[in-house]
Amino acid sequence: MQISTLTLILLAASAGAFHLGKRRALSLAAGQGGPRSLHSMPGFYGAWTALWAAVPALVVLVSWVFLEPLILRALLVSSLPQDIQALDPDRLGLLLNDIRNLAQGNIVSGEMTAVQQSAAEHYRHFTSLSRLSMVVVCLAMSVLALAFGWSKVSPTLRARNRVESFVKVVLILCSSIAILTTVGIVLSVLFESLRFFERVPVSEFVLGLTWSPQTAIRADQVGSSGAFGAVPLFTGTILVSSIAMFVAVPIGLMSAIFLAEYSSPRVRATAKPLLELLAGIPTVVYGFFAALVVAPWLRGLGESSGLDVASDSALAAGVVMGVMIIPFISSLSDDVINSVPQSLRDGSLALGATRSETVIKVVLPAALPGIVGSVLLAVSRAIGETMIVVMAAGLAANLTANPLQSVTTVTVQIVTLLTGDQEFDSAKTLAAFALGLVLFVGTLGLNVIALHVVRKYREEYD
Repeated sequence: MQISTLTLILLAASAGAFHLGKRRALSLAAGQGGPRSLHSMPGFYGAWTALWAAVPALVVLVSWVFLEPLILRALLVSSLPQDIQALDPDRLGLLLNDIRNLAQGNIVSGEMTAVQQSAAEHYRHFTSLSRLSMVVVCLAMSVLALAFGWSKVSPTLRARNRVESFVKVVLILCSSIAILTTVGIVLSVLFESLRFFERVPVSEFVLGLTWSPQTAIRADQVGSSGAFGAVPLFTGTILVSSIAMFVAVPIGLMSAIFLAEYSSPRVRATAKPLLELLAGIPTVVYGFFAALVVAPWLRGLGESSGLDVASDSALAAGVVMGVMIIPFISSLSDDVINSVPQSLRDGSLALGATRSETVIKVVLPAALPGIVGSVLLAVSRAIGETMIVVMAAGLAANLTANPLQSVTTVTVQIVTLLTGDQEFDSAKTLAAFALGLVLFVGTLGLNVIALHVVRKYREEYD
């Protein structure tokens, strides 16, 4: 039986247990004055028995799924001759993998011997026995736990308290998983970055002006030591992001002001969804548009004006990236402007101010913290963009402030360094983690600043 099928059976048993528990609570209450004699609502008694029918069995199922490969591997190794068991771990792992593939009917790496075929038969037998035992144990656990939970149902049972306590524990576990995942990501990037800084000094990485991470496999080859000065990457990231924000902030903010203050309900109902559609377009489509339309158009415009515009330029990537970010600023700013109380607008208009003066001198100052926060969040989005820069700005790590030249960014180099088969013992590969750490710290700093601005200057109205 498949694990998914067994899970569905357990969930169906839980649904049936809900009705059994609810019915038992109502039947017990019938002889004691009706449902009012129950401590909790009848549905909580049903939830109580449903949890008992599902949770213990699901815990056993999850534990079985995690422990089964380890136990089967130990049984498989014990069935092999002693000379095979004495192989080094790498060769033994390859042999066991071939045996498992043979048992499952998959392709093996070579011709299998009689011993390996016999071991595959043992593995197949162990697997079928394990799955049968899993089904029996889980179903038995579900039935026994259901019987226990059903027997505990009584008018004095605090079913609501216990069910809510269980839900609270589940919520705490879910939030802990999210927090631990974040901590794990940070620690993994940090530890690999420390390994990189053991090979390359921090001063060279932060202050170096040449980025050429190509390192040779052998010391006698040309280019055995790369250059890891990340300043060209930082300047390229700032240049492209700045161009994007010069495009996105005015258009996005003006769009938000128009939709919130000047447009009719009919125009707003049409324009706002169309504007937010830009956020749903995949970034690779933006990259194609930048590479095939915007970049050639800018190059032709530069040639007609006597300017030397590269085929892959920071200007093309920044402009298209700005178009992509417009919905982020527009939507967030629109929500912030609409949250300003109408009484402020009415008071300003009552004092003789025009509509435009009300927007400029009353509404925008009141909404300024939220607008600043939306802009800083959009900056974080621009810094983390990769695909548009790859397709429109190129891969050359040029230290330049000229938007007409080809540049690259931190995220692009991370993708380049980790593309293909890589060794995680070389400075070239570990440099990607150092760049990721810098990117993480930068975006985290922007988010912290945004939260600080919002909290410091936020105004609350009655």
